[in-house]
Amino acid sequence: MTEIRPEATSGAQTARRARDPLLEPLQLKKLRLKNRIMSTSHAATLDDGGTPKERYQRYHEEKAKGGLALTMFGGSSMVSPDSSWGSGQVDVASDDVIPYLQQFSDRIHAHGAAIMCQISHLGRRADALSHNWIATMGPSPIRERRHRNFPRAMDEHDIARVVRDYAAAARRCKEGGLDGVETLTGGHLIGQFFSPRTNRRTDRFGGSTENRARFGLMVHEAIRKAVGDDWLVGIRFVVDEGHDDGEPGNIDFEECVRIARLFEREGHIDFFNCIFGRMDTELALAEHNMPGMSQPLAPFLKPVGLFKRETKLPVFHAARIPDIATARHAVAEGLLDMVAMTRAHMADPQIVNKLMRGEEERIRPCVGASHCLWKKVACIHNPATGREAVLPQLIEPAARRGRKVVVVGGGPGGLEAARVAAERGHKVVLLEAASRLGGQLLLATKASWRKDLIAIIDWRAAELEKFGVDVRLNTLAEPADALAEQPEVVIVATGGVPDLGWLEGGEHCTTLWDALGDVSRVKDDVIVFDGTGRHAAASAALHLAEQGRKVQFVTIDDTIALEMEYSSRVVYRQRFARHGVRITIDHQLVGVARHGNGLVARIRHELTGAETELRAAQVVAENGTVPVDDVFTGLAARSANRGITDIERLIAREPQLDAPPAKGAFELHRIGDAVTSRGVHSAIYDALRLASAL
Repeated sequence: MTEIRPEATSGAQTARRARDPLLEPLQLKKLRLKNRIMSTSHAATLDDGGTPKERYQRYHEEKAKGGLALTMFGGSSMVSPDSSWGSGQVDVASDDVIPYLQQFSDRIHAHGAAIMCQISHLGRRADALSHNWIATMGPSPIRERRHRNFPRAMDEHDIARVVRDYAAAARRCKEGGLDGVETLTGGHLIGQFFSPRTNRRTDRFGGSTENRARFGLMVHEAIRKAVGDDWLVGIRFVVDEGHDDGEPGNIDFEECVRIARLFEREGHIDFFNCIFGRMDTELALAEHNMPGMSQPLAPFLKPVGLFKRETKLPVFHAARIPDIATARHAVAEGLLDMVAMTRAHMADPQIVNKLMRGEEERIRPCVGASHCLWKKVACIHNPATGREAVLPQLIEPAARRGRKVVVVGGGPGGLEAARVAAERGHKVVLLEAASRLGGQLLLATKASWRKDLIAIIDWRAAELEKFGVDVRLNTLAEPADALAEQPEVVIVATGGVPDLGWLEGGEHCTTLWDALGDVSRVKDDVIVFDGTGRHAAASAALHLAEQGRKVQFVTIDDTIALEMEYSSRVVYRQRFARHGVRITIDHQLVGVARHGNGLVARIRHELTGAETELRAAQVVAENGTVPVDDVFTGLAARSANRGITDIERLIAREPQLDAPPAKGAFELHRIGDAVTSRGVHSAIYDALRLASAL
């Protein structure tokens, strides 16, 4: 096993380690984990044709630099050629991966962290129509609703082959210098054998608990023979499949404990990494496997804590544990041995370092937006994550500090620009027209279950205070106000306003902003039109329905929430159904007119061109925003760069000008919705790469 270099600690850090349960070490056989914080395996989709090369490694290295004890990678890494869902998985089915694993492990060990890989066979979850185009298989020929392939039933030859493949994959991981591997039950092949829902066999692999566990036991026995007794092998293990959908065959907590005891008795595993529920539908993933902000914090900590009482092996767990307080409680109360803060490390890979330095309040919060499930590891408000090769996780001081930077607008983009510029050592003034920082995001937090987004604003506001940014609220800036500051750089982040100019009769409509700003002004019968497929219209419609309004939802797209990650899409569909929201897809809103005491909305079918009419007391229309660009337009001709942002230099994160502007001159840029209607991540991404080059 490769030696892990211990990190240096100061006296203050040693004292914190002594009194914080999260900073206590954990011994696993010969491996000493330096604290109790980890990141679990997930499909980062940063691989290069199934290989974890530089980009993939850098993503995990930032977590190791940040101080966590263990990073796991390779969610659903394929042990066999017929275990692919098309792309985005690490391929451990060939010896070709070994040199890259060696590079990877050396990189992580250099920072004092351990590294493990998840190895698995997807079984019926694999895709028969991509990669190698091989038919999927499972214990029984039962189709999974989410991945949609029809599997064939495995025979004894298939079982023996896959067992060998698991062992060979584990051997490659050991030769690659990793500290261990974990397998996965859940909806993957081992779990498909466990569950009567997917295992209808009548041979020695079906029926009784022992028979259904047999395949998994064979896999782990083969792995142990391949890697020896000292190397770590664990299972990402479902403690309860749940029974909330009314379908028979799920395995409950007691049955999962019985299966776990069989594995513990055989002695081939070293830890349980516990999860809850199923993953064979989008709803199961959203509510159980990867819960987001629509679910409570740490929703499965209690059943996992109960499971820990039933085993002598160490227990790990991840499921919406985004904050240090919850993590500390889990370890201090003996519910877990290792607490996994996977998505929290996408928001801030420096979690442990900040904890060690006594800067817990400076940890960038995971808000549970699940943007990382849509764009994969792309945190909604940390655009450096997944882009470590080109963007900094830690802001470096500027070579020439002290430049005067004026930021106009205090939404997410403006706050990020001000934060980064100030941390680089510049003198920053932020001018905001409203009485509060936050921009459009303040409205988003009023809608239904999206309130946790406020942490994106609150964290940046606290950082601006720390770095001494001069924040001026209630300041509706004109070009002259920016010029009065004698700036060297002006960044316009004034956002946009709702766009109704495209619509005949738009003057009869209510904007989304007005509807969310004061629900009391929304009438009992309302049409919400969505021309974007983003969160705005769907969350507003749901919020109005929850407030007792009768809502008709019309979208131009072929489904609701088209531009969102699957977990949000299914949550909106579920809650629309619960609250009786009527949905009309594939229709454009083309006109609104008064009709008696109400309104008539004319909508046109996108596929047939046929027009029809809907009646309601009120129409709320959402079609993005148009930029508020008065300040930018008023300053562009006076600026050294004519307001032109060099795209190539922006992407390369290079200074926009070859030399600083002459005395009295300034460079001018605009970001976020002041450019065009986009979203939170885009605005913050604009700000980070622009300001980090100032």
